[in-house]
Amino acid sequence: MFTIIGGDGKEYGPSPANQIREWLAAGRANLDTKAKAVGSEEWRRLGDYVEFGAREAPPLSTPAPAATADFDAAFTPRTAVATEPGALASRGDRFLAQLLDNVIGLACILPGALMIAFAAVRAGFNYKLGGGIEGLATVAGIGAGLSVLSFAALTLFAVQLWMLVTRGQTIGKRVLGVRIVTIDDGANPGFIKIFLLRLILPALLSAVPYLGMFFTLTDYFFIFREDRRCIHDLLAGTKVVKV
Repeated sequence: MFTIIGGDGKEYGPSPANQIREWLAAGRANLDTKAKAVGSEEWRRLGDYVEFGAREAPPLSTPAPAATADFDAAFTPRTAVATEPGALASRGDRFLAQLLDNVIGLACILPGALMIAFAAVRAGFNYKLGGGIEGLATVAGIGAGLSVLSFAALTLFAVQLWMLVTRGQTIGKRVLGVRIVTIDDGANPGFIKIFLLRLILPALLSAVPYLGMFFTLTDYFFIFREDRRCIHDLLAGTKVVKV
């Protein structure tokens, strides 16, 4: 059993060696992560223990390095343990992730929107030429466009929601290397916190006349707080971190 120091400078554990090896394999810790065995007060690198790849155990007389916050910050990984995925995501990463999700959403609905626009323009053009509006053709064209647009939007929504619920990421967040976790233990928030508290409740508040615009602007500006948690993060008890 070992206790290790996470990227936030706090101690986590004790945990069995096989659990820590899983963290190493997943990139949540590395061989420079500080650790001490149960029953010992000596802090060493994980790589110094035979359980994690050292050819032989270092001599017991080796002086233990000082486990200071500055030293740990320099040598511990961004994601040290499973319950502490990493440092807070930067405001730039969060903005780019949201922007990428918006671009992907626009790209998905664009074909259907163009089909609707083309059908409407063609009907108007024929009407100006004196040919009248081709009722069935116009309805069929607009209907086809609506079908394509609806299918694409619903498919993207389902994919994004599944990713959010199962891994705390949208497509944009996955590309930018950030994810949503709970504030208390760094776990995946799940359906209620992600969908109901983080998405639906803020959307309902934003729809309230007059108050909605104020809420939306305030929600955005909360990103400039020290903990970078927007109002929807506070409502859901979540934060966005690097992975």
